[in-house]
Amino acid sequence: MTIDDVPGVAALQRACFPAPFPEDSLFHPSHIATHVSLFPAGQFVAALADGTVVASCTCMRMERARWERHLAFVDSTGGLALTRHDPKGQVLVGIDISVHPEYRGQGIAGQLYSARFAYVRENLLEMYGTVCRLPDFVSEAHGLTPHGYAQAVADGWRRDRTMTPLVRIGLVYRGVILNYMDDPESGHAGAILEWTP
Repeated sequence: MTIDDVPGVAALQRACFPAPFPEDSLFHPSHIATHVSLFPAGQFVAALADGTVVASCTCMRMERARWERHLAFVDSTGGLALTRHDPKGQVLVGIDISVHPEYRGQGIAGQLYSARFAYVRENLLEMYGTVCRLPDFVSEAHGLTPHGYAQAVADGWRRDRTMTPLVRIGLVYRGVILNYMDDPESGHAGAILEWTP
């Protein structure tokens, strides 16, 4: 990702996270420009030949001790500008991945994850971690708690449009953070997933 990609990445946020996802939880151009400034090697895009951004992913580095505290989003990251990025952190943390609805199902997300995993290997980090949304929780949980739902998804008994693909590519479920962020579809919870090279 470069500074020239910022408008496209910002537009992509709105295409990928429509209501009821809160508008004030989306990255704005100023946030994305800060990500590029703080950690250019950790931000990736997929673009068409004409430069149109069709997918992006955002990362930061974090000390393992902070990662393992499993804090709420703002406390863990410093907020949408990711001001708690630690250039010496041993964990690459995936904050966001967005693929335009018209370009899903073509393997683009898998390529972005390959770029993330390559960064972990090439920079000798200890792991990749993410706290993933559970956007099908409210409609599919059928009485389960966020913990029970995420465990059912990890075990293959339930399908979640965000978590299921991540489990399939090798991320390991480690638990749930309740009240992780303002996200009604997910019951405001996030599933902790990790990958170790």
